[in-house]
Amino acid sequence: MKYSYYPGCTLKNKAKDLDKYARLSAKALGFELEEIENWQCCGGVYPLGSDEIATKLSSVRALNDAKEKNQELVTLCSACHHVLKRVNDDMKNVEDIRSRANNYMQLSQPYSGETTVLHFLEVLRDRVGFDEIKKRVVKPLTGKKIGAYYGCLLLRPSKIMAFDNPENPTIIEEFIRAIGAQPVIYPYRNECCGGYISLKEKEMACSMCTNIMDSAEGFGAEMLITACPLCLYNLNKSAGNKIPVYYFTELLAEALGVKEEDL
Repeated sequence: MKYSYYPGCTLKNKAKDLDKYARLSAKALGFELEEIENWQCCGGVYPLGSDEIATKLSSVRALNDAKEKNQELVTLCSACHHVLKRVNDDMKNVEDIRSRANNYMQLSQPYSGETTVLHFLEVLRDRVGFDEIKKRVVKPLTGKKIGAYYGCLLLRPSKIMAFDNPENPTIIEEFIRAIGAQPVIYPYRNECCGGYISLKEKEMACSMCTNIMDSAEGFGAEMLITACPLCLYNLNKSAGNKIPVYYFTELLAEALGVKEEDL
């Protein structure tokens, strides 16, 4: 199976491990991530202005590229996934945005939200299957107590993202079980890490991250895993590294026995 792949800016610099281990794991699991040519930044933040078009166009280009290849579009970064999924919903359901974007871009065929947008975790759950992943694991992380950190962007707004239950998600816990480890359920796993306020309100963001880390550690987690580069940065920097935080793809690559292939 081949998927169109939108890596996004951060995975090309500060979050190279998130990208690298995903590619290695995809190969081991028998599917291919075909990076979209000449992709552009998604904007990083979904524009809340109802009449905003310009910052949505790069997402429309990526979505239409996948449509033309008759492929589903896969993302890894929580922010990129959030923006692409919401812009796709706009193109499918908001006539004003759809018509203005199509008029501006002058595509050979209008784009109307036809592309299915998937997060890499959804590919693992819904296309590969966690039971199949269990069979492919060669180095299970037996005995590891791992907390899932979801953050905000994967889960909300829940009707549009349709990723998991926004109040009681399970997909990352299922992933942790699939790689042989023990998931730790703790109260702050889908609370905000402070996001972009860490640039201006550092003390507030630090306090929010400390609450998350204390909650995870208090319930017995030895480490956290996440899909969001900004969340990983905030948790590692703002909370004093109380317990380590990793990208989920790194642990997947380790369990599949391909983590060291790039060395």
